[in-house]
Amino acid sequence: MEPIAGIFLIMLGSIGAASFYVPFKKVKSWAWESYWISQGLFAWIIIPWIFAFIFIPSGELIPIIKEAPASSKLMAAFFGLLWGFGGLTFGLSIRYLGIALGQSIALGLCAAFGTLIPPVVAGENLFSTTSGILTITGVAITVAGIAVIGYAGSLKSAGMSEEEKKAAVKEFALKKGILIAIFAGVMSACFNFGFEAGKPIEKIALEHGTNPLFQKNPSLIFILLGGFVTNLVYCGYLNFRNKTYKDYFSVSGNVLFNNLFFTFLAGLLWFLQFHFFGMGSSKLPAGMAVFGWSILMALNIAISNIWGIILNEWKGAGKKTITVLVAGIVILILSTFIVKLG
Repeated sequence: MEPIAGIFLIMLGSIGAASFYVPFKKVKSWAWESYWISQGLFAWIIIPWIFAFIFIPSGELIPIIKEAPASSKLMAAFFGLLWGFGGLTFGLSIRYLGIALGQSIALGLCAAFGTLIPPVVAGENLFSTTSGILTITGVAITVAGIAVIGYAGSLKSAGMSEEEKKAAVKEFALKKGILIAIFAGVMSACFNFGFEAGKPIEKIALEHGTNPLFQKNPSLIFILLGGFVTNLVYCGYLNFRNKTYKDYFSVSGNVLFNNLFFTFLAGLLWFLQFHFFGMGSSKLPAGMAVFGWSILMALNIAISNIWGIILNEWKGAGKKTITVLVAGIVILILSTFIVKLG
């Protein structure tokens, strides 16, 4: 029953991850860089500390951080910094492709690299074991699923007028969006490497009486700090280049409250994916834990495409396009179950 409970918890995280971009639809009069970094401030700085203080035994969080090896904290933040490039371009991929297509491509690659690279770095010969071969097979099928979904995107683009494209996704740009989504998926896999680097921090958290369900919360503080730095630099640059730093001061009090509320909601939904992932992965057997990452990504893809349909991102697409899209989603989910067999 423990693995089932783990998968259920990861599924809850996937609902948050696949839904976090929806509140942005309610943000008014702010440029992308303004609401993106506002969401990031909540998701990557404020909320991780709040959750850590809530779920780590009282008075133990600061001692855990002090006792954690400097190398682990530094490497977790470093991989977070690299992941930041993925998180940043992930937002851009959704901006240009929409929630459904953008998340499918980026998260599919993120699942592949995040699952495959950790055992390789650990020195495992994936071709020498059945589980390793199944992992490689699952990754290959993931790439195939991404290609099918990309083809669905090209069919959608070819069959729609410019007006229809803009109605579905305001800044739809297929080629630019796919290239950005590929980069985002590869770099986003660094988040899982951050968890690997943070294992000594988790060990110390457990020694201080932390419930195993919440052992990853201290590591998240460092991973997300690194990611925030990357996003802050880029969004700050855009704010000054485009003079959108005025966004924070030029709107009325009601609009400012509205925007802060919905970017907070987006940040909370985003953070919940890794809070519940940490809980769920603690329930998985040791041999299955690395595959929790691919479970998270596959469920994200499925739920994000449900949102894409609800938000009419595929409105105007023909039956063939929708059929190809569904086939790609099924292939991606199938790849995850094949990896889990390992």
